[in-house]
Amino acid sequence: MITTYRLHVNELSVELLDSIKAAFQNKTIEIIVTDTEDETTYLLANEANRKYVLDSIKELEEGNGVEMTVQELLGKYNTGNENRNA
Repeated sequence: MITTYRLHVNELSVELLDSIKAAFQNKTIEIIVTDTEDETTYLLANEANRKYVLDSIKELEEGNGVEMTVQELLGKYNTGNENRNA
């Protein structure tokens, strides 16, 4: 089982550790701590990405989005993750 906890350092608590212990009873676990950058900040930091994201938002606001289910999306744009649950 893989579980990702994303939280601010001030949210670390004994209760969080207790919940991890309960979720992974009697198992050896690995804890990796990294600082994270806000995804929006990351995407907008590069000019090409910024233009793509802002143009995409504008298209959606103008009603030019394309609706599809997750299964349709995977069928159209699958990148080799065939065994991944959607």
